Amino acid sequence: MSQWFTPARTRGFLRAAAAAVALSSVLLTVGCGASEGGADAEATAAVPAGFPVTVDNCGVRTTYDRPPSRVVTIHQHPAELMLALGLENRMVGTAFPDSPVLPGLRKEYEAIPELAKREPSFERILDAEPDFVYGGYGSAFAKNEGRSRTAFADAGIDTYLNREYCGRKRVTMEDTYEEIRTIGRIFGVRDRAGKLVEDLRGRVGEAAAEVEGAPEVPVFVYDSGERSAFTAGGKSLGTELIRLAGGRNVFADLDDVFGDVSWEQVVERRPEVIALYDYAGAGSVEEKKAFLLSRPALADVPAVRNKRFVVLPLTATLVGVRSAYAVDDLARELHPESFR
Repeated sequence: MSQWFTPARTRGFLRAAAAAVALSSVLLTVGCGASEGGADAEATAAVPAGFPVTVDNCGVRTTYDRPPSRVVTIHQHPAELMLALGLENRMVGTAFPDSPVLPGLRKEYEAIPELAKREPSFERILDAEPDFVYGGYGSAFAKNEGRSRTAFADAGIDTYLNREYCGRKRVTMEDTYEEIRTIGRIFGVRDRAGKLVEDLRGRVGEAAAEVEGAPEVPVFVYDSGERSAFTAGGKSLGTELIRLAGGRNVFADLDDVFGDVSWEQVVERRPEVIALYDYAGAGSVEEKKAFLLSRPALADVPAVRNKRFVVLPLTATLVGVRSAYAVDDLARELHPESFR
């Protein structure tokens, strides 16, 4: 479903819609299983099966006696993960959409109140009366903006932060699968989570098998920056997606999720493909292409000389449901000969 990042954006949209149909079939299976009683039944059950559940998340240990019933998500990837698990009737607010919502989830997403275009204030979140706040980036719980996890706890509201921002080491697809399973445990939908993980793992495996044995394609990730390049480092999930798709992040040795590198380093590493991270507030994809093509120092870089760009929505590189689909799309862009 993350087929938004092809050179031809219209073609990417159509492929996204096709992938959305595939995910929709999974959601019908994992989101409506009678064995789990339905979200409303679980939320109101006196003693829900499988509870209490204790979860350690980024140093915060929480015991849930029952599934949360009023959820606010901050950032798009937690919202899409919740929806992919069929939990839309638990959601009372979303915030900070940074790319078009996946087609198969758009109707459900649009039915949920949007609290803010960026991170909402603590007071705005309280107005929605949540019992659970699920944040995608560390900024969801920014202490200097009054949204610390302690502040929510003091208000009687549980919180969960996407595991990618727990300060762990390198992020991999296994983190994505474990994130889905953990949310499934918290909300009492373990079977749904397991089926979703099985489907996503299968998609990744199929794409990786198609490019197995193909020469690695050197890829440079361009997020933003003019005086220097802000790029994905070795700890990022983006590096893992590139590897699974038959490529190699030329800055995989950067010991961080993101970091700045010089343009001289980009020239030295001679990437054959440039992956443009696409998200609101960082300039359009066309602006990024124009900037790279206008720099004389980059003229002999193979990716620039051949105008070989792929577009990767930032949300596709995060721990969430899009990343598995991103592997397939990226593999098709890096190794088109393997998919003829």
